Amino acid sequence: MLVITLSFFAVIIGVNLFMAIKAIGTFSGLEVRNGYVASQQFDANRAAQLALGWTAIAGLDGPERLRLDFTDREGSFVAAEKIASIEASIGRPTERDEDQELAFERMPQGYYLAPITPLNPGKWYLRLKAYAADGTLFQQRLQIYISEQ
Repeated sequence: MLVITLSFFAVIIGVNLFMAIKAIGTFSGLEVRNGYVASQQFDANRAAQLALGWTAIAGLDGPERLRLDFTDREGSFVAAEKIASIEASIGRPTERDEDQELAFERMPQGYYLAPITPLNPGKWYLRLKAYAADGTLFQQRLQIYISEQ
């Protein structure tokens, strides 16, 4: 009876350790280095971003391209000279194994395209940072869902 009981608890502890190691190894849970400092700057950053009046919309443009639209308050594409740079990556919400860094190129029509490796079905996050010409940071995390076909 003692061997059965000890074996039972050994299996439970072993599985818990395995799951904890896998969870920490695939996603650290870290969003910002210092939460207190980030919270102190949040309201000012949010107000500056809202003052830009930009809206970002992302979606697939075929299996190997991601489209990003920046529009202003009137619904028109934001002028190229108003966007200094774009930094973006796409990945799963809870793991970093499939993350891809994106390099967007502005199209003559006004939207942006970036080449991507085809995405597997499921939920993806586009982590976006765009800098306005005056240095204002516009950041969002946009959700993209890829359905099974």
